[in-house]
Amino acid sequence: MLGHVPLQAFQLAVGVLLLLFGMHWLRKAILRSAGIVALHDEESVFAKETAYLQLQARTGETRLDWLAGLATFKAVMLEGLEVVFIVIAVGSQRGLLLPASIGALAACLLVLAVGVSMHRPLTRVPENTLKFVVGVMLSAFGIYWTGEGLGVSWPGHDLAIFGFAALLLLVGLAGVSLARRNRLEMAR
Repeated sequence: MLGHVPLQAFQLAVGVLLLLFGMHWLRKAILRSAGIVALHDEESVFAKETAYLQLQARTGETRLDWLAGLATFKAVMLEGLEVVFIVIAVGSQRGLLLPASIGALAACLLVLAVGVSMHRPLTRVPENTLKFVVGVMLSAFGIYWTGEGLGVSWPGHDLAIFGFAALLLLVGLAGVSLARRNRLEMAR
């Protein structure tokens, strides 16, 4: 059934979604870096939530938190949909859906293993830096796949993604500088 859907339509859909998510993340990371939006203090949030859960456990107050469940479901669903869109876009080409699915599963297991082994060192990386990098990466892939869906033939083919990432990084850093300068001028 999926073999009857044009590959370029999938590539365009995946590209636009990646670009929308990536630009949203990058915009927020730029605003945080410029000091316009407050940085999250993950350690204090974690400590506060841990204390709250310990208090609930001591008092015997346990209840199902539907809002937290829905937020978690949304986050997992969003990440899962990104993988599904990419696997379908890549795998539907010439009947490669099964190998692409196996590759996605292998990548999931690899990311899980790397995440478990790199948990401690990654906790030292500032959250906003990670979000900035993710925004750049998602946007770079989004530009590439949107172009593929529109029939653009990129110079260097897949290597063009590195060029997009470098360009987005430079534009993002320039955006931080400009936003920071504007914030300081407005404060005067």
